[in-house]
Amino acid sequence: FSIRWCGPCKILGPRLEKMVAKQEGKVLMAKVDIDDHTDLAIEYEVSAVPTVLAMKNGDVVDKFVGIKDEDQLEAFLKKLIGA
Repeated sequence: FSIRWCGPCKILGPRLEKMVAKQEGKVLMAKVDIDDHTDLAIEYEVSAVPTVLAMKNGDVVDKFVGIKDEDQLEAFLKKLIGA
């Protein structure tokens, strides 16, 4: 979840995209702008941006708020896929 004008979101977005691409299809990424989808932000209790939710079979299995470096993102993704 992000907002177009959010500085940290503009940093995290490309960084996360790069790390997701390295997973070669094991992880899919979707961006949600909370200005456009306030209903989803409320449903998932997003109170700050950027917020990253990891979902499996429709359930939130992990999440974080704020910027992470590439090593932290890689560890987050590997934990999700069990690598």
